Amino acid sequence: MITFANRLNTVEEYYFSKKLREVNLLKAQGKPIINLGIGSPDLEPPTRVIAAMTESLNDAVAHKYQSYQGLPELREAMAGFYKEHFGVSLSPLSEVLPLIGSKEGIMHISMAFLNEGDEVLIPNPGYPTYESVTKLVGATPVFYDLLAENDWCPDLIALEKSDLSKVKLMWISYPHMPTGATASNKVFEDIITFAKRHNILVVNDNPYSFVLNKYPRSILKYKGAKDVCLELNSLSKTFNMAGWRVGMVSGRSEYIDAILKVKSNMDSGMFYGIQKGAIEALKCSKMWFISLNSVYEERRQKVWDLATALNCTYDKTATGLFVWAKLPSHKTAEAYIDMILKEHSIFVAPGTIFGSNGEGYIRFSLCATVEELDEAIARVK
Repeated sequence: MITFANRLNTVEEYYFSKKLREVNLLKAQGKPIINLGIGSPDLEPPTRVIAAMTESLNDAVAHKYQSYQGLPELREAMAGFYKEHFGVSLSPLSEVLPLIGSKEGIMHISMAFLNEGDEVLIPNPGYPTYESVTKLVGATPVFYDLLAENDWCPDLIALEKSDLSKVKLMWISYPHMPTGATASNKVFEDIITFAKRHNILVVNDNPYSFVLNKYPRSILKYKGAKDVCLELNSLSKTFNMAGWRVGMVSGRSEYIDAILKVKSNMDSGMFYGIQKGAIEALKCSKMWFISLNSVYEERRQKVWDLATALNCTYDKTATGLFVWAKLPSHKTAEAYIDMILKEHSIFVAPGTIFGSNGEGYIRFSLCATVEELDEAIARVK
C-alpha cells in the first residue's frame, strides 16, 4: 500500500464529518433526530438570486472557464456591498477577490503567507479549520485565550508578554464563532496597533455580521487596517447560499495578488451562473436583512427556551447563527451532548470542538424550524 503524506499525521477528519455519520446512522435506524449541531441555513436565498442564475444558463459564456478573479461585475458588487454596509472603500480591480467559499480562503491565505516554522495565533475557542490548515502548511499553531470574563476578546496585554518573534499571522473572527461575541471599535483599533507593532498579518473571518447583529463592522474600516489586515466574508449565512460556495477576501492589493497566485493554481474559476446569482444577492435592500432576522429572532427565543429547559445559561446580547450556552456545574460538554442525543434524539455541538476553553459549553444552531424547536423543547420537558 502506498504511504500517505506526513502532513496528514498532523490533522484529523473534521468533527462534523465524523459525528454526522453517527447521526445519520441513528436516523437510518428510525431515530427522529433533530439536528441543532451545524450552521447550514435551511431558508431560501432571495428569489432574485435564483432567477438570475436560471436566466444566466442561456448566456453564451455560461459554460466556459471563468476568470480566476471572478466577473468584473461581481467584484464591483462586492466592493459596493462593503461601501454600503461597512463604509469601507475597496478597489474592485485590486482589493477584493471572489472565493469558492471563504473556507477556501483560509487555505489560500495560509499558503500565501506562511513558511514552515512560522507561528500563527489562533483563538481558543475558535473555528477548528484555523488550526488544521496551519498544521497542513507546516506552520505552528499558538493558541490565545478567549474567556467569558473578557467578553471573548483577546487579552492583548497578556499576548504582549509572550514571545511573538515567530508569529506571522493572527486569526480573529468578529462577530465571533462560536460564542456570538462582538468586537467594539476599541478592540479592533487595539488589534491593529498590536499587529503593526509586531508585524503580524491579522485576518478577520467575518461571515456572521448580518445575522441578529445591529452593528455590522469590518476591521478594514479602521485607520491603518489595510497595512496589516485582511478580511474574509461569505454569502453563505447572509443570503442562505451555503451550498453555492461564494466568499471573498478583501484588503491591500499586494496581499490580494499573493493570494491570487495560490488560488489561480488551485481552481479554474467560479461557475458563471453562481457569480450572476451572487451579484443579485449583494444588491439586496435592507428589507432582506430585516426579513431574515425576524425569522432568526423567533427561532432564537425558542432555542433560549430549550437551553433553559436543559438548565443552561446564555448571553442574550450575543449575535450570529448560534446560541452559546453554559452547562450546569460539573457537566462536561461531550458527555452532555451524547446524553441529549441518546435520551432526546437532539444533536447539538460540544464546545470542546472549538478548543479547550469550550469545555463546559454547548452550541445550538438556529438552522431549524420553529416546529422542530418546539418538538425539541417538548422532548426535554
